[in-house]
Amino acid sequence: MKWLTSVLATTTLVVGIGASNAASAATTLKTVKDRGYVQCGVSTGLPGFSQADEKGHWTGLDVDTCRAIAAAIFGDATKVKFTPLTAKERFTALQSGEIDVLIRNTTWTLTRDAALGVNFAGTNYYDGQGFLVRKSLDAKSAKDLDGTKICLQAATTTEQTLADYFRENGMKYQPLVFDTSGQTLTGFASGRCDVLTSDRAQLAALRTKLDDPASTKLLPDVISKEPLGPVVRQGDDEWFNIVKWVLFTQIDAEELGVTSKNVDDMTKSDDPSIQRLLGSSGDMGVKLNLPAEFGYDIIKEVGNYAEMFNRNVGPDTPLGLKRGINALWTNGGILYAPPVR
Repeated sequence: MKWLTSVLATTTLVVGIGASNAASAATTLKTVKDRGYVQCGVSTGLPGFSQADEKGHWTGLDVDTCRAIAAAIFGDATKVKFTPLTAKERFTALQSGEIDVLIRNTTWTLTRDAALGVNFAGTNYYDGQGFLVRKSLDAKSAKDLDGTKICLQAATTTEQTLADYFRENGMKYQPLVFDTSGQTLTGFASGRCDVLTSDRAQLAALRTKLDDPASTKLLPDVISKEPLGPVVRQGDDEWFNIVKWVLFTQIDAEELGVTSKNVDDMTKSDDPSIQRLLGSSGDMGVKLNLPAEFGYDIIKEVGNYAEMFNRNVGPDTPLGLKRGINALWTNGGILYAPPVR
């Protein structure tokens, strides 16, 4: 029976460790409340998504998603601090607890979902990998890039996708791999490579930093799916649900026509969906361990998804991006959130 005693002891130990880890992991909301702010991991600087100015003020789509989480918890979108991270650093920072949430133009993949101890809490931007080239290269599509030198960033999905695409099409290329997106841009701008590859929105952002953006062009090819969104540690369902439903709230608010400008009037709406969204009725906040009016605070402080998109990356910004597939499902896109009910 010694073997059985040993097995039971080992099982008890493993279960105990698992329970202990689960208990310690499930404290993110309390940790954030006790600390007084959300610690959010962002990029080291990508216009339109997460970029700090000379005074250290951060702006961007990813930044606004961080701010929306703070608004939901504290009723104050300013109660957030930002940790700039490279692609190599980002998951380690999340896993170690250095940050509470990672919102850093990060692609949701099976490997990352299953092997890194993290959960993706939705998609705040649907993207795809593309190519930025100098017009002098006279390339009309990715099929014209055989034999070129290509700058790309390490520790990203870009590397494997690029290798797969060129192998499948019987083409060759010379990769020049850098640690940061800024370094890839420098390599491209200095002529060390003929092509810069990354997610198309990131290429549009990097292009704005060139001395002569008009001398370059984005090729029409999209060679991958890159759903980008917030990431949290596994083992804390409460925090996972909060981050997920903050994003869903912004998407649902756009669909329901609730904006930062009309949200006060909308609190008087007779529409049950709007009432639940803004906390005028129901107990949505209680279910998430958030204030009843968390939806109101998100929209009042940060805005709905359309406001966030247009302010940071939309047609009237330097990036000049159209909604495309990031439009609501009711407007021909694929942006879709579960209902708040």
